[in-house]
Amino acid sequence: MLKTIAIIIALAIAAVLIYAATQPDSFRMERSITIKAPPEKISAYLTDFKQWTAWSPWENKDPAMKRTYSGSSTGMGSVYDWTGNNNVGTGRMEVTGIQPNKVTIKLDFLKPFEAHNTAEFTLEPQAEGTKVVWAMFGPARYINKVMNVIVGMDKMVGPDFEAGLAKLKVAAEK
Repeated sequence: MLKTIAIIIALAIAAVLIYAATQPDSFRMERSITIKAPPEKISAYLTDFKQWTAWSPWENKDPAMKRTYSGSSTGMGSVYDWTGNNNVGTGRMEVTGIQPNKVTIKLDFLKPFEAHNTAEFTLEPQAEGTKVVWAMFGPARYINKVMNVIVGMDKMVGPDFEAGLAKLKVAAEK
């Protein structure tokens, strides 16, 4: 009986590992919201890391989080480093691109796991305001593929994106 259970567990693990190996070598996830504010007002919240405290979904997950700002004070070249608990980890963001309707940020996670991704905010003017699309994309290493099969990046990070966009909406519509 125990031998049969061990074989079933081993086969299940092997199936997950094999399936993970067949997954794409990159990922992309995104969420969107419409905000009753012009793109330039919203962009100010995105390109000034000191303003992220008003809307970032991770700001309240570690009240003792240490933040360091360097580079430009805002816009291209501005840098935000953070160190916190396991809910926020350790990492670095740098604004690497600003276009009239797009902000691009290099996103480097160092702990609890290392990952190097891109965050992109697209601002699409609409009759009722601005549609903000928050996307994150990057390479999917094998361990990320395994995690994605078990948990799912979209399920893991998607709710945080939704919460952040909702807070951004409140902040920008004031």
